[in-house]
Amino acid sequence: MGKIILSLFVLLSSGLSLMAQKAELIKLDKLQKLISARTDQIQVINFWATWCAPCVKEIPLFERLNQERTDVKVLLVSMDIDLDPDPQKVEKFIERKKILSQVVILDERNPNSWIGKIDQRWSGALPATLIINSANGRRKFIEHEMHEGDLEKMIEEIK
Repeated sequence: MGKIILSLFVLLSSGLSLMAQKAELIKLDKLQKLISARTDQIQVINFWATWCAPCVKEIPLFERLNQERTDVKVLLVSMDIDLDPDPQKVEKFIERKKILSQVVILDERNPNSWIGKIDQRWSGALPATLIINSANGRRKFIEHEMHEGDLEKMIEEIK
């Protein structure tokens, strides 16, 4: 009987871990490939961190956008690794907040060496959002917290 209960526990535990999203640790070159990918969807790429209160506050806006708009692809890029090299903290945050959008953790330690490669206007402040329409080449970069309606307005501007 004990073996059956233990087997059930192991089976249920492994099934639950399969449902929890894992954030992939990526380097800048892979992020640049994701950003430059040709797609018929508008790309909304948000740079955030778990320690950034305005970042955390705006995540529900990105989640809603990701679920409501099939013409939009949301990518949440965690910047946590620069200050805390433990990706588990990001994964626990994703699980706790029930984030469904794709999340990657940028595995780069010196932001000043690469932020200009994302956008020349970026000072490095968070939150920051890059919206790309690869069909027409239009881009919009925003370096502040998003509020209700902001994302939709900026997506319309690059259509």
